[in-house]
Amino acid sequence: MNGFSAILKGMWTTFKSMFEGPVTIQYPEVKRPVRRRFKGRHELKRYENGLEKCIGCSLCAAACPADAIFVEASENTDEQRFSPGERYASTYEINMLRCIFCGYCEDACPTEAIILGDNYELSFTDRAQSIYTREKLLNPVGPSGQATPQQVPAGMFDRSIPVMVDPD
Repeated sequence: MNGFSAILKGMWTTFKSMFEGPVTIQYPEVKRPVRRRFKGRHELKRYENGLEKCIGCSLCAAACPADAIFVEASENTDEQRFSPGERYASTYEINMLRCIFCGYCEDACPTEAIILGDNYELSFTDRAQSIYTREKLLNPVGPSGQATPQQVPAGMFDRSIPVMVDPD
């Protein structure tokens, strides 16, 4: 008798679901909204003036448990300035085949330059496409900013004055 009641319970569940609406989302045309804490494709942020937030400190690479991030820093000059600090990330690569989307890189970044956005459309046809470079990760320049590298007037970034980092 116990098996018969289990069968009836299962049939009742099936019968109830016959009258519910479909939950299918027409994917390419309709994008499913993501949750607030979703961790998607990486993005490198910029300040409003167009300078990059990444200062090439490699803390994100050190925090990555999958060893998916490679950062190489170079010095900023007054003729070519990429970030407000002394250095910038001349090479920034993320191997998306290795990335486990843990968010440790986002937590380790002191300038909040790297974030895991809400883009979940990741597909590759070969291994070379899975390596996201700095150019692919950088957000576009806003309407009030300039593209990097920028030429900075002499004395604007005096070494004796600490560089102020925008909290946003």
